Amino acid sequence: MKQVKVIEGEDFRRMQLLELDMLVEFDRVCRAHGIAYTIFGGTLLGAVRHKGYIPWDDDADIAMLREDYERFRSVAHEMDPSICFFQDHLSDPEYRWGYGKLRRTGTKYVRVGQEHLKCKTGVFVDVFPMDDAPLGVGGQILQDFWCMCLRKVLWSEGGRLDPRVSAPLRAWFSLLSKIPAKAVYALAAPMERKSTDDSPNRVRTLLFPATGTLYRENPLEERYAMPKEWFKDLSEYEFEGKRLMGTRDFDAILTYIYGDYMQLPPEDRRGQHSPVSSYEF
Repeated sequence: MKQVKVIEGEDFRRMQLLELDMLVEFDRVCRAHGIAYTIFGGTLLGAVRHKGYIPWDDDADIAMLREDYERFRSVAHEMDPSICFFQDHLSDPEYRWGYGKLRRTGTKYVRVGQEHLKCKTGVFVDVFPMDDAPLGVGGQILQDFWCMCLRKVLWSEGGRLDPRVSAPLRAWFSLLSKIPAKAVYALAAPMERKSTDDSPNRVRTLLFPATGTLYRENPLEERYAMPKEWFKDLSEYEFEGKRLMGTRDFDAILTYIYGDYMQLPPEDRRGQHSPVSSYEF
């Protein structure tokens, strides 16, 4: 494994602005087709608390309900290819995540421990599809366990050679990596097809840790999925001088994710959460 490269100063700001270009281009295509989305996680928090990026945030996040995600996927080719492209397991067979990414054209960004993976790299923005969870908390817990198992199979190709992982786990990941990624996506597909904008179900990204588990004070019946209305009732937010769409009830969603979201974290927790071993802008 290569050493972590700390991106700072002008390079760090340049990376944020490259991501901003992708957010603006994504917004342009979505508005042209009436596709709903929300800036999400730290990006929404940055819009509320800083009117732009959290100063130490090294990535950007978008979330959208499954039907909107599929609609965007069908028109993603309309984004300016000199700015970015949309990457998922359909457009890049070597890609091993259960959500999409916008990748900045002409850049390189290799995550620590992923140097051996063959998928395309580059400065990125995560695009999370939100799928229906079961109505009952018992079903949500079972779904969460099943999705965790599928997620580990996808990650096995990275984990089997990651020196940060213990030797027994690397051996286990080596076995899991024999399972084709397309088999995982096939197993997730029935859950995706059940998701509709108008169902009463709460939602989550299937092949990503449940967002509500980040803040442990969320009650069990809310922890594994979020109200669908957060992804349908939207408002415009100022972000780095641009106008992007976000959940209207920002207080509810940010409290759900972070608790007291206006409280700045300690300085020792204000670092990169996407550690990189090599990059080119």
